[in-house]
Amino acid sequence: MSGGSGPLPYSMRDVGAGGAYNNAKFRHRSRLKMFVQSLATNSSKYRCGKFTVGKFLSLLMVSGLLYLFLHKSPEGLVPDELHGKEVNNNNVRRAPSIRTFWRKAPRLPPRLPPNEIYKNNSLLQQSPSEWTSRQKKVKEAFEHAWSGYRNYAMGYDELMPLSHRGTDGLGGLGATIVDSLDTAIIMGADDVVSEASKWIEENLMKRISEKGQVNLFETTIRVLGGLLSAYHLSGGDHAGSVDSGIPASYKKANPERLLEVSKDLADRLLLAFTSSPTAIPLSDVILRDRTAHAAPDGLSSTSEASTLQLEFSYLSRVSGDPKYDREAMKVLEHMRTLPKVQGLVPIYINPSSGQFSGENIRLGSRGDSYYEYLLKVWIQQVESRDSSLKYLFEMYTEAMRGVKHLLVRKTVPNKLVFVGELPFGRNGDFSPKMDHLVCFLPGTLALGATKGITKKKALESNLLTDEDIENLQLAEDLAKTCVEMYFVTSTGLAPEIAYFHIEGNPEGGPDGGNKSNKYVNDIIIKPLDRHNLLRPETVESLFVLHRITEDPKYREWGWQIFQAFEKYTKVDSGGYSSLDDVTSLPPHRRDKMETFFLGETLKYLYLLFDESNTLPLDKYVFNTEAHPLPVMRSMEQASHSV
Repeated sequence: MSGGSGPLPYSMRDVGAGGAYNNAKFRHRSRLKMFVQSLATNSSKYRCGKFTVGKFLSLLMVSGLLYLFLHKSPEGLVPDELHGKEVNNNNVRRAPSIRTFWRKAPRLPPRLPPNEIYKNNSLLQQSPSEWTSRQKKVKEAFEHAWSGYRNYAMGYDELMPLSHRGTDGLGGLGATIVDSLDTAIIMGADDVVSEASKWIEENLMKRISEKGQVNLFETTIRVLGGLLSAYHLSGGDHAGSVDSGIPASYKKANPERLLEVSKDLADRLLLAFTSSPTAIPLSDVILRDRTAHAAPDGLSSTSEASTLQLEFSYLSRVSGDPKYDREAMKVLEHMRTLPKVQGLVPIYINPSSGQFSGENIRLGSRGDSYYEYLLKVWIQQVESRDSSLKYLFEMYTEAMRGVKHLLVRKTVPNKLVFVGELPFGRNGDFSPKMDHLVCFLPGTLALGATKGITKKKALESNLLTDEDIENLQLAEDLAKTCVEMYFVTSTGLAPEIAYFHIEGNPEGGPDGGNKSNKYVNDIIIKPLDRHNLLRPETVESLFVLHRITEDPKYREWGWQIFQAFEKYTKVDSGGYSSLDDVTSLPPHRRDKMETFFLGETLKYLYLLFDESNTLPLDKYVFNTEAHPLPVMRSMEQASHSV
């Protein structure tokens, strides 16, 4: 967290014409010596023959010093008196020492201006801060997770850390490798960058041409998003080292190869759009056949269809081919025309009819990132915010009002704020259920309020409306609830789903196991919901809120969560495991390490503890898999921002 620099201890009157401080002006000088010098200087013009007043005073001073030396106290010398201090020792006032009068004036160290202090940052690195040390711990955890994957599952999508093998659950494109690459670049984990980029260069293009079915959404956010983020951070669009804050000395990947693979993959994924009879893409693609089809029930998740635009729009920008952006943006343009419930939408949509299906409204699974991308796509494309994409921010604003009106409630007895669900639509019963996935919302609300700058700067510039301030407060309240979902359990790790006690609702069930927690009676964790998949959403919001509010509590909460991951999910042989039950000790482990633990969870924790504002939120937007992509300005805007 940045803080204002304090005032300089010396005034500018003490700076010489050459810009250097005159140390002689800051030496401690005795009042007696200054008085004698003043008399000698001012009276030197009065002379009595050859014996001047100045000579007389000099002789008097020498005589006085000789007297003090011959009659000094047996207790010794007391230099403290010259500093205005009285020393009580049997109520005897000690005489000053001759050595005190003759002592050598101390030399003060040179005072560097602030810009020189930061240029010469070795001065600041002599004793690393506590947060730098904690950030290093996160990097070590990332390298430990990677070591398990590299040793037992290299080339597979995911590691099974307990049985020491790999599994392909995401199409067989080496998802963990691609998901981890930009995290390794950000952390300066050079060995991981080398290993991951080498595998991608040698194997991924071949895998894409040979593999079968993949999910459009998962492949876009993890693989395409990971490739494009690493491309940017490796300097592919000649801006990676300008705004990111990542040291130039950190190892990078080969951007040309990353872009080549990205275009090949995206060309195949485009079949999901062009094969659909409506603007809503089909859910699955057969990569080797270049064909696409709908899910078995014919439906697509609303969030999946609407969480593709950041990646495809950026690819159009860097490739110069508008087809990717054009197809992806058709989805949001079409959804703009559909009926909604105070801006809220059902979690399913039919690509055959182009209409929403069912009435289930929630911000958890299948609904979450629809709302996230309304805001982030608007933020990403700066030049269109007030013109062609203004409708996206209007849709986001309307949706957040709907959330506050229809979905936000408080628990009893302790008034935790949470976001529930309407499983049967607006006219059905309210469900006090909240997925851990909903914990993306505090970060999104904060980002929507300040557009990525700090709250302090936004207030000073009078940029926050009353609604922005209200949304920022809701973000902080929801973040508190998300954190308590961790702290209320025996392990300190959150369940996949929580229910909440509310007034007049008979919902009941077991608690999280931590009886000492204040909110143990507010939060219900049902047996089938007790698992933890190493999810990132809470630490994502803690990262964003810390950047925006600069409140250190978000770091402290993040550190407690990280410690719980280390204690209960770390596997000695390498990797981290999911858990079956966060309410029991010791927790039973699941044989799975999700790719997003390396791609998101550890990345957000690392950035939460960062001291240098790496990847500033007004210049970068993170896709829903935590892959940072640059805010896209026109050439003229980019030149003004430098």
